[in-house]
Amino acid sequence: MDGKAAPNGVATIEDRILRITGYYGYYPGYSSQKREEGTQTHTESSSQEAEGQTRCQSCTSTFLKLIWRFLIILSVSSSWVGTTQFVKITYETFDCPFFMTWFSTNWNIMVFPIYYSGHLATAQEKQSPIKKIRECSRIFGEDGLTLKLFLKRTAPFSILWTLTNYLYLLALKKLTATDVSALFCCNKAFVFLLSWIVLKDRFMGARIVAAIMAITGIVMMAYADGFQGDSIIGVAYAVGSASTSALYKVLFKMFLGSANFGEAAHFVSTLGFFNLIFISVTPIILYFTKVEYWSPFSAVPWGYLCGVAGLWLAFNILVNVGVVLTYPILISIGTVLSVPGNAAVDLLKHKMIFSVVRLGATIIICIGFLLMLLPEEWDEITLRFINSLKEKKSEDHADDITDSSVHTRSRSRANGTVSIPLA
Repeated sequence: MDGKAAPNGVATIEDRILRITGYYGYYPGYSSQKREEGTQTHTESSSQEAEGQTRCQSCTSTFLKLIWRFLIILSVSSSWVGTTQFVKITYETFDCPFFMTWFSTNWNIMVFPIYYSGHLATAQEKQSPIKKIRECSRIFGEDGLTLKLFLKRTAPFSILWTLTNYLYLLALKKLTATDVSALFCCNKAFVFLLSWIVLKDRFMGARIVAAIMAITGIVMMAYADGFQGDSIIGVAYAVGSASTSALYKVLFKMFLGSANFGEAAHFVSTLGFFNLIFISVTPIILYFTKVEYWSPFSAVPWGYLCGVAGLWLAFNILVNVGVVLTYPILISIGTVLSVPGNAAVDLLKHKMIFSVVRLGATIIICIGFLLMLLPEEWDEITLRFINSLKEKKSEDHADDITDSSVHTRSRSRANGTVSIPLA
């Protein structure tokens, strides 16, 4: 017996030793190499499984982010469409636009309590309400919110907020929901023009084109009924609402700068308090002067009013939450999608027939709005993208020439000759 298998199925000494020990690694030169190969194979399979799990988790995370962003866009658009349509329904039984504006603005008081409830539910280090209010009130300055700042900073913004919503509701009395939502999208162009003039923001040719398109759409919308009747008045109201909204945003950036979600929630709730304390006298005056009069008091459609106020509150919260958790461009896309959303409701429910001029004006305004969403460095980004495509194309062309050269040389050598291809 020399270590090889014995004839006639007789086991060798080595086999007997291996059977007794049960571990082939004790015998030199027998299966240590096999063990190493098995370990290496197991390590490779484990690393492949880990890579697969990582890719699966990455794909799942990306898919969830896309779903979340889509839901934000859909929620913003739906809340704004719902607000506009609820106002149109409320007008059938209750024609008091300023009272609706005042009532809805009072609901802004709930924005900060809702924010603080989210803070208690999600934050690991929870803060007391007083401490949180002091932290968020720094948007007014290092000293926080004082009586002087409350009157000085809140009053102009509260007036602009009320004017924006009041003019928007007045426009809905004269025009369809689709026309008003489209005209309100012009506020993006007005923000750019005011920022360029007042804040000395960067000049952008694309945004100038977008502003011109917005103005063109406004003129076409006014021309749809021949510059007369309720149409021109409704267009004026809608453009006024977009203008006061743009002025609000520019002044906010000028005096208060940027704000996080907590600071924005605190500021909006402060506007609600100002509206409740100082502007409540206005609907009372309008009631007794019978400008906005209703009788009896039980005739007020509180259900519709709460629906308008609740959807308006949801829209304001979604805008602030969306800017913090996603990208501002998604909120803008959600806003512009309210135009086709209102058009679908007007077409299916109210059987509206859109004229070619109005349809063209709406499309032009929406295209201008989308042009406003281009980043400031869009031209540089576009040039870099075009240059990268050209470089990639030239590299692919060089690789094709190299492959063709190698193939031609190998074929020529097989035929006994050498030829150099022309590049």
